[in-house]
Amino acid sequence: MYTKIRYFIICFFIGLYSYSQEGIPVYSDYLSDNYYLLHPSMAGASNCTKLRLTARKQWFDQVDAPALQTLSLNGRVGEKAGAGIILFNDKNGYHSQKGVKLTYAYHLMFSRDEIDLNQLSFGISGGLIQSNLDETSFLEPGVNDPIINGTIVQKDSYFNVDFGMSYNFLDFYVHGTIKNAIEARREIYTENESDNLRKFILNTGYIFGNKDRILWEPSVMFQYTSQTAEKAIDINMKAYKSMDFGTFWGGLSYRTSFDGAEFNNGNGTSRQRYQAITPIVGVNFKNVMFAYTYSQLGGDVNFGTGGFHQITLGLDLFCKRERYECFCPAIN
Repeated sequence: MYTKIRYFIICFFIGLYSYSQEGIPVYSDYLSDNYYLLHPSMAGASNCTKLRLTARKQWFDQVDAPALQTLSLNGRVGEKAGAGIILFNDKNGYHSQKGVKLTYAYHLMFSRDEIDLNQLSFGISGGLIQSNLDETSFLEPGVNDPIINGTIVQKDSYFNVDFGMSYNFLDFYVHGTIKNAIEARREIYTENESDNLRKFILNTGYIFGNKDRILWEPSVMFQYTSQTAEKAIDINMKAYKSMDFGTFWGGLSYRTSFDGAEFNNGNGTSRQRYQAITPIVGVNFKNVMFAYTYSQLGGDVNFGTGGFHQITLGLDLFCKRERYECFCPAIN
């Protein structure tokens, strides 16, 4: 009985973390100067064109553990418009998905001049995603099941849209996005009902300090999934230090869910919520950015002892516009 309870708890936390693989999973990679992965309104918001490559691997001590790779490019197109593209490959056990997202953003400046940041942005992304379900290893030899074919990889493609809005004012920012805004059905998992997981994401933060010493950036992210009513929050703190070669920075993120699962601890029933601690370190050298992120789950019941590793490589290209007079790393 305890084994079954533990199994369902594991499934619960895997599901919470990947949200049924509906598009790109929401991890902590946005903290690696990569807000565009979450918010289409950030396409072209910066004074540089940004190229970002991320690779994430979970639980090195487990077979078929979740892994994610993303490649994104976004920049300004004209005076007020921005555009971007995201390619991603996501695998989680028997489930996998590949996709592409194209983004258009529009930026309104309310500044008194070109170096004061007061920008309101709107963005929309359209994504084509292919989901795969590998059934070839579901059944043991000689075992038949009328529901499972056991010899095929099921595939289904669908289209969805993300809407977002951002406001950047000097050292303050706020971003809001609705992901998977339209109804979508994948017959891999169900034939009669929508399995679309519409998600609402809100980020806000503020940067303060002395640019000649250390800059501090506290921020929070809240996400809500409408169909399952799951809620989670990230509480983050980052610090930036200017060096002779560029900028060295690091931070710490704490994610917790508002929902939990009950399990038998041997002496009674306990309840555990999803919790993760994520330290991150990075460096900017001229127009090159490198970051490493590590996440460790908390709580008594975990799938394995290994954590989640991620690296991010970035290039800032075509920085033609003058830098804003603000502490705003995501924009300057």
